[in-house]
Amino acid sequence: MTARKNLTTEGGATWTLQAVAGPVPEADAGVLTTPVAAAVPGEVHTDLLAAGLIPDPFDGDNESKLAWIGSTDWTYRTTFDWDADGHVVQELVADGLDTVATVTLNGTELGRTRNQHRGYRFDVTGLLVAEGNELVVAFEAPVEAAQRFAESLGLWPHTNKHPYNAIRKMASNYGWDWGPDLATAGIWKPIRIESWSGVRIDSVRPLASADGVLTTHVALAWSTGAAETTVTVEVGGTTATATVAPGTESVVLTNTVADVELWWPRGHGDQPLYDVTVTAGDDTWTGRVGFRDITMNVAPDKDGGPFVLSVNGKPIYVRGANWIPDDAFVTRLNRSTYETSIQDALDSGMNLLRVWGGGIYETDDFYDICDEQGVLVWQDFLFACAAYSEEEPLWSEVEAEAQQAVTRLSKHASLAVWNGNNENLWGYVEWGWRAPLAGRKWGEGYYFDLLPKIVAEIDPRTPYSAGSPYSYDHFIHPNDERNGTMHIWDVWNQVDYSTYRKYKPRFVSEFGFQGPPAWSTLTSVVHDEPLDPYGEQMLVHQKAFEGNLKLERGLGDHLPMWKTMDDWHWTTQLNQARAIIYGIEHFRSLFPLNTGAIIWQLNDNWPVVSWAAVDGHGIRKPLWFALKRVYADRLLSVQPTADGLVVAAHNDSDEAWSTRVTLTRRATGPGGEVFARESIALEVESRSATLNTVPVSLISLDSTTEYLEVRADDGTTAYWYFVEDTKLQLAPNAYTAEVTPTSDGYDVTVTATALAKDLALFPDRLDPAARVDSCLITLSAGESHTFHVTGASAPAEVGVPVLRSVNDLLTGE
Repeated sequence: MTARKNLTTEGGATWTLQAVAGPVPEADAGVLTTPVAAAVPGEVHTDLLAAGLIPDPFDGDNESKLAWIGSTDWTYRTTFDWDADGHVVQELVADGLDTVATVTLNGTELGRTRNQHRGYRFDVTGLLVAEGNELVVAFEAPVEAAQRFAESLGLWPHTNKHPYNAIRKMASNYGWDWGPDLATAGIWKPIRIESWSGVRIDSVRPLASADGVLTTHVALAWSTGAAETTVTVEVGGTTATATVAPGTESVVLTNTVADVELWWPRGHGDQPLYDVTVTAGDDTWTGRVGFRDITMNVAPDKDGGPFVLSVNGKPIYVRGANWIPDDAFVTRLNRSTYETSIQDALDSGMNLLRVWGGGIYETDDFYDICDEQGVLVWQDFLFACAAYSEEEPLWSEVEAEAQQAVTRLSKHASLAVWNGNNENLWGYVEWGWRAPLAGRKWGEGYYFDLLPKIVAEIDPRTPYSAGSPYSYDHFIHPNDERNGTMHIWDVWNQVDYSTYRKYKPRFVSEFGFQGPPAWSTLTSVVHDEPLDPYGEQMLVHQKAFEGNLKLERGLGDHLPMWKTMDDWHWTTQLNQARAIIYGIEHFRSLFPLNTGAIIWQLNDNWPVVSWAAVDGHGIRKPLWFALKRVYADRLLSVQPTADGLVVAAHNDSDEAWSTRVTLTRRATGPGGEVFARESIALEVESRSATLNTVPVSLISLDSTTEYLEVRADDGTTAYWYFVEDTKLQLAPNAYTAEVTPTSDGYDVTVTATALAKDLALFPDRLDPAARVDSCLITLSAGESHTFHVTGASAPAEVGVPVLRSVNDLLTGE
């Protein structure tokens, strides 16, 4: 049996951290002479913060003030005793070192590392002593290391400031257009001594398929003097056994589970998981699997080429989001934080998360939760927005990293796609890379050779895609709307969001629109006086190129220009939600031509103005509430066509949708006078869509004072406005609000006397701990809605800026 000595802080080890060399400011020079208590797993920044030696890196303009940390060499050190246990082999196992490190035990160099995304195993047999073993992990400054590697490899095109593409480290750690430039160093995953004899289980790949067959690949390591041993796999009441001779590197065992229960993504069935136990001699491995088949159809059809993911033979309409590391300091994440963020995805109706290529291969907790909750995972290999050298030593590092990642993650039922890279195929074709590359290889060998071979060998049951976007043909532009996956970024960067309707994409794997975080989140880190979109600290927390200018331009004719900072915040949050509603309603109206959308992005890694639906403090922005509506199983929207307006109905559920829909043309003003009303019978088969023509009688003759209300008997609603809000005549004082205390917070009941458009309650402006259950509620005259607030005491009353609507933007009241 393998004996393990935990060398993490949680395991009782005491670590210190010390700066060795670098541009340490005079005020912080103590870290060069005096060791600081360190947490392992951990990072330099979090250790210095815990010691009170640096201010919060997220606050104000501290990001730039702390840049010296990423340009400084750091050393972690611990001592420990060792009780000889009679085993033949002792190994130091480091699951993750960030990133360029030299590892020394008792003065003997064990090895050097240069890849955050893989683990390392060092033989320390004969090096351990009974008392006072000293383990030292010395890290090279991550900013300087990236630059040094770039100079040795040659300069390769990349986005952002630092040459992150020269080093196998989380790319966004060097800053992104939503994230801080806070390059870290540290022992970021568990570290331990493993002592063993005979045989050790090196890795297990239990691949479960929908026919009830579990094919388990067990890799073995052997010590000298080992004897023949038995390997067993137990699952679902079945046992498979093999006897293997010493030196056997791997064995494959097959179990067949009768009457197996299949694993499904949420909305399509349950998520049964089966315990798996593997034993080899005295060593044991345990895990869980879900029996399922996943396929990807990109075969050409009459409209170009689709992108269809199917689970157990059933096509899945994807309602997803891109996922970035959930904190700029990833060692602060744990199962609880992952559960909270994945719940944000579940509650909004999502069924897929795309782990983006500028981040990390996530922790086991992330994938375990997705298995349990039925959230499909699209996993990028870690290449993003850059050209990559295919020369040594980078090639071998990528190979080792990919082999480890695919081996570790292959067991997960939720794993739906391995994706070669983010935007690099598109970049090579269209971003001006070819001239500076001058014929050099740029990463194609990874995406079309190395990575697909690794996936085919290690995880053949999971589909592989060479990139995103990609048209699945070398002779078609990789971002062609008619084929495969598409990223839509002219919207936000260049054109109005109405451009979404000009596209008919088969599948959208990235698109998005910016908006600020919650007011309490923003003002917790931005302290400009007066607060202004172009204030010094505000711009520290707006990383996109000309981001605030694009927020302003993005209003177009949709919403009025703000007059106050309160209005800036509300207007830009609302416009973000409006843009995404517009896009997703259009995409879903195209079904079955369109088979899904993955917004950019679900989460933030610090408080920032960004594309996220949930901000860096975990507060759900208006965009999140918009997603909850447009990602519902059943969606109604009104869409313009060449032949007039239609009511588009998409039913992404297993039950037929049979209801009556009432369409009412009515006045925006007090009383909401009804001018015309028609009803249609809505019949939509399961997993299908219909387009229903809007009768001519419902088309407004006075477009500035009338709107179209679409209401199904089952409560599903949609609205259509014949003009943009800047031309729409909305009534001032169109609603009243009443506050009622409750046992866990308070209710705010709003009653409309005229059209009240996009009502939103922001209780965090009164108490940062407050959370609200709904947002962007439109009421016709005579209707009421109750917002429920938790986590805070009831105020006497609410009004602007806590309670907002489009009405108050247009009328000032």
